[in-house]
Amino acid sequence: MPAPTLEELAPAGADPGAGPYPVYAALRERGLVHRIHVPGTGDAWLVIGRDEVRAALADPRLRNDIRHSASWESDGGNAVGLNMLQADAPRHTRLRGLVAREFTAGRVAALGPRVQRAADALLDALPTAGTADLVDAYALPLPLTVICELLGVPGEDRHLFHAWSSELVTPTSAGAADAAGAEMSAYFARLIDLKSADPGADLLSSLVRAHAREERLDAGELLGMAFLLLVAGHETTVNLISAGVLALLRHPDQLAALRGDMSLLDGAVEEILRYDGPVTAAAFRYAAEPLEIDGVRIPAGDSVLLSPAAASRDPRHFPDPDRFDIRRPPRGHLAFGHGVHHCLGAPLARAEGRIALETLLRRCPDLALTVDADTLVHRQGVMLRGLAALPVRWSRRLAASPV
Repeated sequence: MPAPTLEELAPAGADPGAGPYPVYAALRERGLVHRIHVPGTGDAWLVIGRDEVRAALADPRLRNDIRHSASWESDGGNAVGLNMLQADAPRHTRLRGLVAREFTAGRVAALGPRVQRAADALLDALPTAGTADLVDAYALPLPLTVICELLGVPGEDRHLFHAWSSELVTPTSAGAADAAGAEMSAYFARLIDLKSADPGADLLSSLVRAHAREERLDAGELLGMAFLLLVAGHETTVNLISAGVLALLRHPDQLAALRGDMSLLDGAVEEILRYDGPVTAAAFRYAAEPLEIDGVRIPAGDSVLLSPAAASRDPRHFPDPDRFDIRRPPRGHLAFGHGVHHCLGAPLARAEGRIALETLLRRCPDLALTVDADTLVHRQGVMLRGLAALPVRWSRRLAASPV
């Protein structure tokens, strides 16, 4: 008999679809490690304590390679190629090293003006007064534009990728997810061929050249790298921006404080990541040998889900964790993970979030929701969660500041 799902473990009256945090709080009263059933995947151990999640993220006994799973039969489950999240050292070290230099603080700082121009262009396209779905009009196209430019994806093809990646990270059906993976694989295979024949200055061309030089990057890894950079490079940031706007609109005192003192912006981004970060669970880990977490024995071969979202509401580490406070000292949320798999794109995501929020709040000084916040719908998968839409209105849209 399978273990209960997270929804089945929800306390009476709680709606997991509206947010997992009441469920995590109820589970925390009973322990920090729970056996749950993940539909479409199987049973796994869910870890929800902040210190326990952090330690597990760096525990070498927990591996990312699915071949350590007791239920593993083949690698056919890879959505698009083989990527860093599905690899352990030394393969992970090699793959990460090929792209790490593209996401250093210096490289990200150099991208800042491009992100700013994209944010202003998106707001310029909106009417001077009116309504819009902020996800579709701003939070989605901003990071998608940036990562596609970085990778070298043609502008006319960018709309395809969000539809594909949405099906892969928050699938509407098993068949749709499989179809999206196949379509994305075929597209990237064609694009890689084009870059091989006519390389440019973009990141994908750089990876194609590394493959051509036989720098230990095989065809499947090249495909997986392109997939991971594109999906991870925009899906999480879309959710960061939209969740941040919603949190501020739902907490007018915090919004007023930020508008009055933009030096609070970096802290606001960190609090958004802690309070309602886009990653509910890190990529599956598999026990390479038996281990214990918080006194719970996990047999070799079992799957383990580590929840940064639950960890970031742990009251042992974050006093009054359900309170949104942009002045809260940033004390180690796990929105970007920890250890060797710490999110490579964290500096870029932070920069995009900071620029997106500052530009929107500066240029739309009376931004407001057009619907009851409790009616908003989230897209939810095993690992990611984000708003499907964020309807807003404004009566004044200010001009962009001169560059």
